[in-house]
Amino acid sequence: MMAAWSCRFLLLRGTRVFSLRATAESPVQTLSSIRTVKTTTWFEEHLTEENQEYMRKSVTEEFQRQTAEKLNPLKDEPWPRNEWTEGSRRVGLVAVKLGMAPVWSKEGKRHVVTMLQVQDCHVIKYLSKEEYDGHTAALIVGGKNVSPFQKCEHEMEMFRNAGVPPKQKITTFKVSDNALIKPGTPLYAAHFRPGQYVDITAKSIGKGFQGVMKRWGFKGQPATHGQTKTHRRPGASGPGDAARVFKGKKMPGRMGNTYITSHGLKIWRVNTKYNVLYVNGSVPGHRNCLLKVRDTVLPTRSSTLLNPPFPTYFTEEDGDLDEDLYDDDMFIHTDPSLTLT
Repeated sequence: MMAAWSCRFLLLRGTRVFSLRATAESPVQTLSSIRTVKTTTWFEEHLTEENQEYMRKSVTEEFQRQTAEKLNPLKDEPWPRNEWTEGSRRVGLVAVKLGMAPVWSKEGKRHVVTMLQVQDCHVIKYLSKEEYDGHTAALIVGGKNVSPFQKCEHEMEMFRNAGVPPKQKITTFKVSDNALIKPGTPLYAAHFRPGQYVDITAKSIGKGFQGVMKRWGFKGQPATHGQTKTHRRPGASGPGDAARVFKGKKMPGRMGNTYITSHGLKIWRVNTKYNVLYVNGSVPGHRNCLLKVRDTVLPTRSSTLLNPPFPTYFTEEDGDLDEDLYDDDMFIHTDPSLTLT
């Protein structure tokens, strides 16, 4: 919250407060400064509670209608679609972490998956090579609608140009020249298919300031044999003749609250009705956090991207899909486990 600071100087004499004019002829003992905070004007400052409720309700309904009808100023000017070639780089998604659940393979093995929901994900802006880094083009993608009163005017202008509601999280994905997507295009969970491998980036859960045993997994020092208050300490930190501590030395410090990428996670199931991805294993971040999902960069897993929806999944052209898409090795509970002959 922006605030303007103002200072008022008061002349103090003992426990009494005097003005400048009153103390012109008397000695002054101390001079102090008192800071007061003046908040800026908010949108609801001069509105009644009924008007505030009406504004929030009307804006929410407008954004829901805009998302449902897929309104954008460029929908009548479609961009050309290209075929997928080896080495093509597609755009990714912004998803919300819902939680974890178990699944079983047809061999009876139990696997733990993380459910990621794609909520109101749209392409916001296209950045050419010159505008981005001079080497590759990029697409700005946003996910999860948010109130417009929480965004600045610069971001609101970008959302209005794309014809989409304001987003809580916006991020950038590098794409190849044949995978460009028109701004305002919605992105769905069907962008990925079961059996593919993805990389997920999110901010890990913050643990605060931790010691070396919790932060780096140090063994610690003995509990007895002369040890006094050094059971969980790291021990000597100097390398000896260098007479200094090398950079990167594992020492106590802040743990977590950094962006981490998990590579090569398999997609077991895709729910096209609620736009939910079932990804193998755990992913960084707490529940309800926003994260990035994109095609994996591991060379050993790139063979799974032979025929993906390119550049993304379009409901108008690709047609409707089944409500649930499963991997070939996943056990489906609705299928009969025994067949009598």
